[in-house]
This record gives sequence, structure tokens and C-alpha cells, in this order.
Amino acid sequence: MRQPPINTIAPDAIKAWKITAAIVVGVFWLLTIALAIISSIFEYSYWYAAIAAAISGVCTYLFVFLIPKLRFRRWRYEVFEQEIYIQHSIMIVSRTLVPMIRVQHVDTKQGPVLKKYQLASVTISTAATTHEIPALLEEDASELRDRISMLARVDEDDV
Repeated sequence: MRQPPINTIAPDAIKAWKITAAIVVGVFWLLTIALAIISSIFEYSYWYAAIAAAISGVCTYLFVFLIPKLRFRRWRYEVFEQEIYIQHSIMIVSRTLVPMIRVQHVDTKQGPVLKKYQLASVTISTAATTHEIPALLEEDASELRDRISMLARVDEDDV
């Protein structure tokens, strides 16, 4: 079996993922509060609000505190001359090899949360799929994008 890739993503990825998850989970909490208010106004049972609060609490723990750390530990990538090797997972490890000859274009993208931590993601597009290497330092993402682009162009010229 092949060795896992050696390159990791930026440690600030955990913070960025936690903030993104907190925003999403915040919507669950707003809905829970709304359900509690509706239960109070219309004199419904408070069990609905209690169950919603328990679900929101579990979602907060999982998506804000647990999953970002697990996701960071498993994300690895490596770029070879002939292929890009990506490994990621939370429970089931997914290992992907993207042949350079199949790469059509490479992009970097950066949302507001990633920008706060000077991070960017590299998106690798083939005819059939799109692969992403998330949360790299901006400089590393630009260098990786340029390197993959150069290697993919060289492979095209050789064919």
C-alpha cells in the first residue's frame, strides 16, 4: 500500500472551520429559541424546545469542536510530476489520485473567513470532477496552483 501524503494544510484551518460551523449552528440555535418562544406564546409543551436545544447542543459539540480537529488531522496532499495525491476523511479515509494529464484548470478561492486567517483553497478541475485542497496559506496556495498548472501543461505538451 502506498504511503500517505506528507503535506498538511495550515493549522489556522481549524479556527476557520470552527467559525464557519458556528455560523451554521447559530441558525439552529435561533430556530430553537424561536420554538421556545412559540411554545411559550401558544402554550405548547416545552418538550419540543427541550429536544431542539438538545439537538442544537449536540450539533454544536460535533460541528464546532470535534469535526474541525479530526478533519485537520486527516487532511494530507502531495504533488508529484505525474499525479496529485489527496487524502482526507473524518471516519473513512479517502485517498484520491488525480493524474496531471487530466487536470484542465486550477483555481484558488478565498471566502471571508479564510481571508481573515490569510488562507486560500486550491481547486483542481478535471473533465469529470473537481478536487479541493482547503485552507492553505495564501502564498502556499498560489505556489501550489502555479506548480500544478505548470506540471499539467508540461504533460499536455508531451502527449
